[in-house]
Amino acid sequence: MKLIGMLASPYVRRVAISLQLLGLRFEHQSFSVFRNFPQFQQINPVVKAPTFICDDGEILMDSTLILEYAEALSRPRSLMPTRLQELQHALRIIGLALAACEKSVQIVYELNQRPPEKQHEPWITRVTGQLLAAYGAIEEELARSPLATASSTMTQAGVSVAVAWHFTQQMLPETVPAAQYPSLVAFSAKVEALPEFKAAPHGDSTYQP
Repeated sequence: MKLIGMLASPYVRRVAISLQLLGLRFEHQSFSVFRNFPQFQQINPVVKAPTFICDDGEILMDSTLILEYAEALSRPRSLMPTRLQELQHALRIIGLALAACEKSVQIVYELNQRPPEKQHEPWITRVTGQLLAAYGAIEEELARSPLATASSTMTQAGVSVAVAWHFTQQMLPETVPAAQYPSLVAFSAKVEALPEFKAAPHGDSTYQP
């Protein structure tokens, strides 16, 4: 199996870390949807990261769908709870983390890909409000009920929150001041030290098992 996309993407990194925690072996190619567009297009004409190549060559896209497939491969090992109430709560936290990812990426693209004279300030303000609301809700959840921070007990909710937070802090630290989110800061510091996270660091590098 192969994972295509840069670990600078929170969605690619989410998959890379989760695959390790699920005990699944994979290769990684660090292709940028911008700098490596022609090479990426040869693999997947849609040029969407993450792209996942299954053992039979079929291509999957979207981190959540890729991880649904990975969960099926790794059964009975899973990063998702089985009890309904716990699953419901995990899905809420994952949804908040993915919303934070989405809004962070939208702001980064608006600021870095669009010329300054064409940036729409009301849109940036709206998206920033959504981003802060997502992290505010996650901070409250962590303060009330901390997530697991060990490799053996890590959940998909934990992976998604950690990856989203680290991405935002790398790309938009002034937009989301870390000092206002002490529970997230403490959680991130612990999980980023885990071997699965260190093997797939945010940035241009390639996953090293």
